[in-house]
Amino acid sequence: MALDGKTAIVTGGAGGIGYAIAERFLRHGVKVVIADLEGEKGARALSDLERLGDARFVKADVSKRLDVHNLLAETIDAFGDVDILVNNAGVVHAADFLDLKEEDFNRVLDTNLKGTFLTGQAVARYMVEKVEGGGAAGTIINMSSINAILAIPEQIAYTVSKGGVSQLTRVMALALAPYGIRVNAIGPGSIATDMLASVNNDQSARNRMLSRTPLGRVGEPGEIASIATFLADDDSSYVTGQTIYADGGRLPLNYTVEVKPEIS
Repeated sequence: MALDGKTAIVTGGAGGIGYAIAERFLRHGVKVVIADLEGEKGARALSDLERLGDARFVKADVSKRLDVHNLLAETIDAFGDVDILVNNAGVVHAADFLDLKEEDFNRVLDTNLKGTFLTGQAVARYMVEKVEGGGAAGTIINMSSINAILAIPEQIAYTVSKGGVSQLTRVMALALAPYGIRVNAIGPGSIATDMLASVNNDQSARNRMLSRTPLGRVGEPGEIASIATFLADDDSSYVTGQTIYADGGRLPLNYTVEVKPEIS
């Protein structure tokens, strides 16, 4: 892989999929800045990640333009460049459609969709300027979801935001293609993160989840990180405007599968 020496920003990098991506990048010689809204969690993550390579943590709210500006500036100050952006920051809020409050809808959209736009635009502007100056093109990876296609009635804001991220990915890819900057997305299914914990720890809910997952198991954050690594590398040099779904076979499924008893 040709990732050694490159610099990446990973938003929502203090835990879950973002942390796994940052860890994988560092193992491939990438210098990584993780951004997260949770300062203490980010500091703990950085303490672990620094053992693997050159890493930094910046506390940032990706829905705030000034925070995004500072994130980019601190990354350039620390490492002198940005080659890879992973827009991973995301939040969820469960509520019935008739009960969902406007402020909760806005909060999810602000982080998941507006945050992806703001951070993607800021980094893209930097990358375009670099290309016009004779530098190498970069790559942007957005975190979508199978819920960009499927719908969950209790997750209105989340599903809408991820649908927007998938379409934003296509638009960004077309807009930035003339500069050689590639933009793709990853659409995870059920992945073993804190976001899934309430379902994964409830046997009945877990069985429902597995009944719609042909591979019969929950995915691991590292499996999403491997896709991000591929999309960041030159091995995917002709891939842009795509969303790679890693869902254990859920999207093609139009029936339920048998859930095998788990051996304790």
